[in-house]
Amino acid sequence: MTTTWPKDEPGVMALPSGRLVRGRGLRKPPPAGPDPGFALYLLGKEPAPVDWPSRWVRWPDFWLPSDPAAFAASLRELLDRAGSERVEVACGGGAGRTGTAMACLAVLDGVPADQAVGYARSHYSKRAVETPWQKRFVKRFRAGR
Repeated sequence: MTTTWPKDEPGVMALPSGRLVRGRGLRKPPPAGPDPGFALYLLGKEPAPVDWPSRWVRWPDFWLPSDPAAFAASLRELLDRAGSERVEVACGGGAGRTGTAMACLAVLDGVPADQAVGYARSHYSKRAVETPWQKRFVKRFRAGR
């Protein structure tokens, strides 16, 4: 049985394949409802422990991931799990780092890299991807990484 997010839940982005990923900001209370089955946390310091499987990628606010290869591997795992689990991507505010990750997920799911920021802004949050270097990172992100 597939256990994914409802399409209309706040912060949930549908990818072209139909997979659903929730993005959120950790500085806000968690949304009501079930916990994720897997999460990717994008923070400058290690997050507090959670009761579900998760990955942490060191990513200081307003910057880029400290280890782009680990980030890409974590995104591939998250995308794979999104086919049958509730997955989420989260950072402090839920816009810059999370939006950048959502745009990169769109690239992994078949959106051309030069269109991925627009995809994330129209399907996730209009505030997705906050800095010029985050935009450049998405444009250079490749599915084969």
